Amino acid sequence: ISHQLRLLEADLGFKIVERSGNKSEITPRARAYAEDVRRALNMIATSTARVAQEGLTGSLTISATPGFADGWLCLHLGDFIAEHPDVVVTVLSSHKMADTTNPEIDTFITFGHEPRANLRTEPLFSVEFTPLCSPAYLSRFKSFNDLRILQQATLLHITDFTDWEGWMALSGLPSEDARRGICYSDMNIVHTAVLAGEGIAIGDTVLWEKDLREGRLMRPFSASLHSGTGYFICTPNENLENPVVEEFHKWLKSKIEFRNLGSSRRA
Repeated sequence: ISHQLRLLEADLGFKIVERSGNKSEITPRARAYAEDVRRALNMIATSTARVAQEGLTGSLTISATPGFADGWLCLHLGDFIAEHPDVVVTVLSSHKMADTTNPEIDTFITFGHEPRANLRTEPLFSVEFTPLCSPAYLSRFKSFNDLRILQQATLLHITDFTDWEGWMALSGLPSEDARRGICYSDMNIVHTAVLAGEGIAIGDTVLWEKDLREGRLMRPFSASLHSGTGYFICTPNENLENPVVEEFHKWLKSKIEFRNLGSSRRA
């Protein structure tokens, strides 16, 4: 390997690896070169697929937030595979909800939107955050819609008190009332605890929609946090003409349109 590296460095005219003692690191120039080569190979693969394609084949690697992967994507992705059985799909979950830096990913589903270079960004879902709990938990209180029940309720938090503090302030309650209960590091754990009747949490009405629709969760209060953000699909420019990525985007948008139509009819 060392010999091949030296030959490649001689051909390219710059260092690929810098060595310091027992440690080796790829140089910034080599990393940039690798990105260019990866883009070129993606373009070749896309062109080849277009010429040879009879049915959709290939692979698709999707990055999604853990909550979106668990609460929405994994419940619907089987439909995409049923339509395209020769496509191999890999879903990677990232707790960095706005991270789009992994060069191995074909398309990203992120939470929140910040302008990013070399990416096309499209909105998927707007998000509403509001207190949600199980019917069994709510039945412990005499008046379901009375804000005073929160004084006795176990508040469940994701990472910190921010969501509950914001909701309390919105509802005219002291924000310090939010600083109690149980903090978890992951939305999926909070979801499990809420379904088990362990407390009440500020939940995502997109990801927990099925539980609300089927009566496993209830929404005792109308007030909600509108953060002006939501879920976005972000795709590197070099993947925009990849037929598998294109077909996934088409399928995803059709699912969202069907969901939105169903939501408007129920309303």
